[in-house]
Amino acid sequence: MSDNKQATLALGTKPVGQLLWQYALPAIVAMSASSLYNIIDRAMIGQIVGPEAIAGLGITFPFMNLSAAFGAAVGVGASASISVKLGQKDYPTAQNLLGNTLTLNLIIGFSFMVICLMFLDPILYFFGASEVTLPYAREFMTVILLGNVMTHMYFGMNAVLRAAGKPKYAMYSVLFTVGMNILLVLAFVWWFRWGIRGAALATVTSQTIAMCWQLWLFSNKNEILHLKHGIYRLKKRLVSNIIAIGISPFLMNVTSCVIVIFMNNQFVRYGGDMAVGAYSIANSVVMMFFMFVMGVCQGMQPIVGYNYGAEKYDRMLRCLFMAIGCATTILLVGWILSMLFPREIARIFTTDETLIELSATGIKLDMLVFFVVGAQATITHFFQSIGKVKVSIFLSLSRQLFLLLPMAYVFPLIWGLDGVWYSMPASDFLSFAMTIPMLMWYMKKFKVAKANN
Repeated sequence: MSDNKQATLALGTKPVGQLLWQYALPAIVAMSASSLYNIIDRAMIGQIVGPEAIAGLGITFPFMNLSAAFGAAVGVGASASISVKLGQKDYPTAQNLLGNTLTLNLIIGFSFMVICLMFLDPILYFFGASEVTLPYAREFMTVILLGNVMTHMYFGMNAVLRAAGKPKYAMYSVLFTVGMNILLVLAFVWWFRWGIRGAALATVTSQTIAMCWQLWLFSNKNEILHLKHGIYRLKKRLVSNIIAIGISPFLMNVTSCVIVIFMNNQFVRYGGDMAVGAYSIANSVVMMFFMFVMGVCQGMQPIVGYNYGAEKYDRMLRCLFMAIGCATTILLVGWILSMLFPREIARIFTTDETLIELSATGIKLDMLVFFVVGAQATITHFFQSIGKVKVSIFLSLSRQLFLLLPMAYVFPLIWGLDGVWYSMPASDFLSFAMTIPMLMWYMKKFKVAKANN
């Protein structure tokens, strides 16, 4: 039996705690390294290029979320489908899912690049750019969009590596990308002074090199999942399955895009370009800690998917609750640090005192109830991992679209700029309160299913 098949079968037999540690640790290391890179990237841009560049970078967040939405629709949908098929020992279908993942990433990545480059300036203005911030945002996104196909392939293949029982390889891929990114940013931004364009070029270059290594890994014919002739032609049934599962993270990222666009415009309206810069910094801090939670969720996904496919519901739920505990602990640490040292954190990104003051206030307000977000995110990913698409979509949309959007409109009418900040913790807490009853209801269904087996 190959090492790959043994690793796959262990998802249904090995102690759940060991499995979650085995799969989540590489993902956490990879995501935290990625988060560290983002902090270094933004700090260098803020310190060397200036506060206007930070604000311009904030305008690009919706674009990045939109691109990630299409990548997640394929990558997450494919990895979850592959995990379930491996649990059912349907290896031919898992193999074809790999090929269809590659083809979909190529088609979607190229189409997104062409359409967005054609209408770049109008899109950036719509996203909240001003005459001051537009040049920075345009410079950054032009390079990012030109490398969009590589980015989609890189994230898609990393998700499949985890589903195929190779979490360490997925970790190595991200660590290499981050390390190369940091070296190239130092060279392009600090040494050559290429500004915000240099930061974007560093990102695309490092992801392209990592993607080539991923494809080389999948060329090994001794593995269950490997690249071969006949698996690349799109099959309606497989594509439908990928999209059905991937629609939840797709909508989550599209919603994030809509929210950031709206929030950018609200911050410009009530606080000007510097308020957008503060939002960019606060968002970076939130994502720094949230990336750890995403690592836990990524580690949980193949274990939950496999055991759901194998109808081992006890193991599946045990993994979920361990993941919730890990995610909550991580965000509690982030909450404590942000409440105690907001100004010190803001100083990492800028030396501008006005921006530091705005950012410190924003960090504290944005992360007011941060410790409850981990459970909500983990449970949402759980439903996504077992193919409960409608539930996952509802939970994904409730936090931002149904709650945050109206609050971000109404609260500033009462409290001004602070009201924009207040809307974020308010929506976090209410979405958490909605998620728990949903999980409890499904737990009863799983108990009934287990009793009937």
